[in-house]
Amino acid sequence: MTSNPSGPREQPPPAPRPRVPAKDPASTLTRAGALWSSLIAGFLILILLLVFIAQNTASTPFTFLGWHWSLPLGVAILLAAVGGGLLTVAVGTARIIQLRRVAKKTHTQALRSAGPPTR
Repeated sequence: MTSNPSGPREQPPPAPRPRVPAKDPASTLTRAGALWSSLIAGFLILILLLVFIAQNTASTPFTFLGWHWSLPLGVAILLAAVGGGLLTVAVGTARIIQLRRVAKKTHTQALRSAGPPTR
């Protein structure tokens, strides 16, 4: 005859969890690291632009609002891209200023409606 214990069974202790190694502080993304990455990407784009301009040196006539002039095609396209970028920055700056004014106005109204701080 086999004996069957009627008491609670003892369970083996849980297996220890594997330790997660701490992150190496040198491997985290920092502002300086992001700056270097951005500078490298910017220089690569600049090199590509210089190659593009060097390969497109044919003088092209332009007419705008009665003005007539000629520029190398690569320089003209570069100037158009810079002008578009400046226009984008101007519109973005105007929008940021607009949003800051609204946020400041809302914050001021919230402070007024809350009343003076109690001590």
